[in-house]
Amino acid sequence: MTKKKAREIYTALQLRYPDAKCALQHASPFELLIATILSAQATDVSVNKASPSLFKAFATPKAFANSSPEEIEPYIASIGLFRSKAKSVYEASKRIVEVYDGKVPSTMEDLVSLRGVARKTANVVLGNAMDKNEGVVVDTHVSRLSQRFGLTKETKPPKIEQDLMLLFPKENWTILSHLLIYHGRAVCKKRGGNCDSDEICKRYCSNATS
Repeated sequence: MTKKKAREIYTALQLRYPDAKCALQHASPFELLIATILSAQATDVSVNKASPSLFKAFATPKAFANSSPEEIEPYIASIGLFRSKAKSVYEASKRIVEVYDGKVPSTMEDLVSLRGVARKTANVVLGNAMDKNEGVVVDTHVSRLSQRFGLTKETKPPKIEQDLMLLFPKENWTILSHLLIYHGRAVCKKRGGNCDSDEICKRYCSNATS
């Protein structure tokens, strides 16, 4: 894949989805951090349904830190793996209060020191809440489309991310993931998509047959 072809794909997606943005509802870096922790192996829709009451009950990192996983669980019981996620939310909040003076850290190194936070979650927070393009969020949609569009031959998220970072300008890394996610949800689905009739897919996607 050449940078020229990558730029063509990016432009086509940007024209198709001019309003692409993070789907997780949040009003602060902390809310986005918690929402992203909760979104692991769950849908953004399920997180967005649960998060308003959660953030009403626990409005600050200190409120979470002064609670317990058992107190958090009822608010997120509709989300998969809610018990382990309640522990992650509690421990991450506690560390934010004790180590970072109640503020979400703004570096990759510090973010991944929080329980429940790996590189993908850190990229979400840095890119969408802090305007820092440290990397590309590689979820299942980004992984699938990156392969189908010929942006990478890799199958592991860390290696896919490295390929994407080499192909696209740093300032585009955050929006790139949103564009790929939007197209993956709307057209280029894992199963039952519309690749054969979509102009972008017909031009660039290996899944299109016509």
